[in-house]
Amino acid sequence: MRQIVLDTETTGIDPKEGHRIIEIGCVEVINRRLSGNHFHVYINPEREVEQEAVEVHGITNEFLADKPKFREVAADFVEFIRGAQLVIHNAPFDVGFMDHEFGQCPTTHGIITSEICGVLDTLVMARKMHPGQKNNLDALCKRYGIDNSHRDLHGALLDAEILADVYLIMTGGQTKLNLAGQNNEEGDASGNGIRRVALNGNKLKVIRASADELEQHEARLDIVQKSGGQCLWRVSSDQ
Repeated sequence: MRQIVLDTETTGIDPKEGHRIIEIGCVEVINRRLSGNHFHVYINPEREVEQEAVEVHGITNEFLADKPKFREVAADFVEFIRGAQLVIHNAPFDVGFMDHEFGQCPTTHGIITSEICGVLDTLVMARKMHPGQKNNLDALCKRYGIDNSHRDLHGALLDAEILADVYLIMTGGQTKLNLAGQNNEEGDASGNGIRRVALNGNKLKVIRASADELEQHEARLDIVQKSGGQCLWRVSSDQ
């Protein structure tokens, strides 16, 4: 499964008022693991950045003056995200700007984000998991014990990296268990099933967790419980 954790920075809050994207940051996650692959670009919006927006992200008109126009990066951006599931915090905002940019660009005119990508809104997810609580990115970092002390200003790539950590903890745990006796033949064919190992009289070496590893494991279980989740390991040990 290929997911792209995405964030943008813009000249203002509404594309209908002519505001544009000035930064795109994307982090690739494959099968719930950060691949190390990312897409990051600053964009000359061909208009002024509102002062209120500069105070949020710190990106000035002078900094953007020599950056590429959206039409110059559009093809590479579409190629990077096409077919993936986009993971976005407050997705309507970013998707609205993306669709606006696609519509204005000759090479991407007619492209609609939801038609080339799936879209998962982590803000909607967080509100369902934590109703009545703050669910902005800073609040989620505090709730899940993620260090974001280096985040003085908003930045698309930095926020995408932080959101990737938040999302993986929010949805932590195995998504599917391949149990013995359940489609073993199909599982073996796909490489996901349980395989028997011929020991030939040799014993498998058992490597036990160190005290430090056990302490880290318990700390992670504490985070799950604080977020309202259920720790199956602790439930089973109590029974």
